[in-house]
Amino acid sequence: MRRLLAILAALVASLALAACAVHLSNSGRGELRPKQPDALRLASWNVHYIWLDRETGPWSVGDWMERRAGVSSLAGLLDADILAFQEMESFGRNSRNGEINLALDYLLAEHPGYRAAAVGDPARFPSTQPIFYRPDRLELIDQGWFFFSTTPDVIYSRTFDGSFPAFTSWALFRDLRSGRTIRVLNLHTDARSGSNRLASAELVAARASPWIASGEAVVVLGDLNARAGAPTLGILEDAGFTFPPVPGATFHFNRGLNLFGAIDHIGLAGPVAPLSAPVVLRRRVDGRWPSDHYPVVLDVTLVP
Repeated sequence: MRRLLAILAALVASLALAACAVHLSNSGRGELRPKQPDALRLASWNVHYIWLDRETGPWSVGDWMERRAGVSSLAGLLDADILAFQEMESFGRNSRNGEINLALDYLLAEHPGYRAAAVGDPARFPSTQPIFYRPDRLELIDQGWFFFSTTPDVIYSRTFDGSFPAFTSWALFRDLRSGRTIRVLNLHTDARSGSNRLASAELVAARASPWIASGEAVVVLGDLNARAGAPTLGILEDAGFTFPPVPGATFHFNRGLNLFGAIDHIGLAGPVAPLSAPVVLRRRVDGRWPSDHYPVVLDVTLVP
C-alpha cells in the first residue's frame, strides 16, 4: 500500500509539473524590444527537419505544409539581421545530402529581404544550417564549414563515435554601417552523446581560438543541447566566449512543455557586446507550434 501511495504521489507531481509547464508556455512568451539604431540583432532557431517520405504525421511533408506559414511569420517577427537555423533539412531516400530543402527554399521566397550564407552545392557545401542575413546591412565576405569528426574537413564525415554527421557552418560578414567584421558560427551538437558534445565543443574552441586571438568579433549561435553550467559551454567559455543567460526553456517537445532550462544559446567573443538580455520568443501561430524549439534573440553591438 505504501508503495502504491508513493507511485500515485509521483504521478500527481508529474501532472502538476506538466500543467505548470503548459501555463508557462502560454504566459512566458517573451517580448522583443525595438532595436537600437546601430544594434545587430542575432537569432538562433532549430526549425526541425522534414521527412520527405512521409506525407502525413509528425514532421512529415504534410505537417510542414501546415506549419510553414507559422515558421515564416515567426521568422519575420524576429526582425533579425543574422538568423542562424538548425535542422533546416529535408530527409528522404530520394534526397541526398540536402539536394531538396523545402524550408530553405520557402523562407527565401517568403522573405526577399534576406539572403542565405553558409549554403552551396550540396556535394561541396552542407546547406542544412544556413545563416540568413540582411544584405542592406551586411556584406558576406567568406563562408565555410567543419564536421564534428576526426576528419573535420571531410564533408559529411560521421561524428567522433560514428553517429550521423553533424557540423558547424560559419560565415564572415562586414557590417556596412561600422565597417567592422563579425564571424558567425552556427552549430548543432549531439542530443544523445555527451562525449560527442564535448569533443565537438573542443573542436569549435580550437577552430575559433585563432579568430578570437586575431581580434575578430566571433559569435556562436545554435542548439548546443547543453544547459547553462554544462561542460560543453565551459569548454567554449575557456576559449573566450561568454554566454548571456537565456531565460527559461528553449526546447518544448512541440507541446509548449517548458521542463528544463535553455539548450539553445548565443555566445560572444572578441569586440562584440550585448545590448540587452536574450529573449526567447514563445509563440504559437494559428494554434500551432512552428517547431519544437523556440527562437532565441540577442541584440549586440560591435565594439570599436
